[in-house]
Amino acid sequence: MKWEAKTITHKGSKRIAVYFEKNAELIARIKQLEGARWSQSLMAWHLPDTEENRKRFNIAPLSHSLPSVEGIAQIEKFKQLLRSKRYSESTITTYSEALKSFLVFYRNKAIIDITNEDVIIYNNEYILKNNLSASYQNQIVNAIKLFFQTIRDTKMLVDKIHRPKNAKTLPNVLSKEETFRLIDVTTNLKHKTLLALIYSSGLRISEAINMKIIDIDSQRMLIHIKNAKGKKDRYTLLSTKVLGLLREYYTIYKPKSFLFEGQSGDQYSSRSAQSVLQQSAKKAGITRLISLHTLRHSFATHLLESGTDLRYIQDLLGHSSPKTTMIYTHVSSTSLKKIINPFDM
Repeated sequence: MKWEAKTITHKGSKRIAVYFEKNAELIARIKQLEGARWSQSLMAWHLPDTEENRKRFNIAPLSHSLPSVEGIAQIEKFKQLLRSKRYSESTITTYSEALKSFLVFYRNKAIIDITNEDVIIYNNEYILKNNLSASYQNQIVNAIKLFFQTIRDTKMLVDKIHRPKNAKTLPNVLSKEETFRLIDVTTNLKHKTLLALIYSSGLRISEAINMKIIDIDSQRMLIHIKNAKGKKDRYTLLSTKVLGLLREYYTIYKPKSFLFEGQSGDQYSSRSAQSVLQQSAKKAGITRLISLHTLRHSFATHLLESGTDLRYIQDLLGHSSPKTTMIYTHVSSTSLKKIINPFDM
């Protein structure tokens, strides 16, 4: 059986992707490896980029992918700086891994000698050559900017570091009929409640799995989202029908702290939630690729189509800028339906 393994960066993390034609025996074996996951977008299994996994799949040792001694020390200082500024641990990990990638590329060059020209070379010889996304490149730029602002003697002109031009992609949105069908075919009560809550309140998956029981305000019919993206709190809507689901769910499952708990009583994982969505989408006959964030996009679009003011939608979603919320005007069908096609005149 032919297979191919290579190192990749997937959602900001270093992974090893394994490609092979569908084979039950290989799938069973790879499932037994710690941290193994299937990616629909990659159409491959992927695992943590560890020394053990590199040896297992005949990939060069990690020691070939480490920054210089100076670079390792500077990355640790960089982490301490971000913690002192109260960045979240997930952001610290993302930025430090991005910086590590850059410093590995220049492990044979003193940090003090790195210039803006080196950033351009890195973008061309690493980012573009490996077909990495513009969003990942943007993470690298953020990390480099933050890092070199802390270096006293440097040839780097931080303000001159250019950002990639982001593609103007529109969010993927389900129709109301598809959304309700997706939720209706979900027979497991916990799973149904989770999907219904994410859609009806416009939640990010991280907000849903971090939610506590005390965050549900049934008197005011609001949900208190605490310490969300950008360390911001906000309130969003609580649906009457979803409140009924929540009460039924609580009676049966009796969660202790987090609203949604895993089998061992700990916090429910985003991977499990994504798996639930994919299973329900298949049952509902939704063939195009969707994610849990699609439910949040659908919530915003459906509110806009029903006449809700854009400013309220911005507050409900927790967007800092109205420009972010404005994107839903491009996927709303309400205004488009008012236009008479010249072919039908």
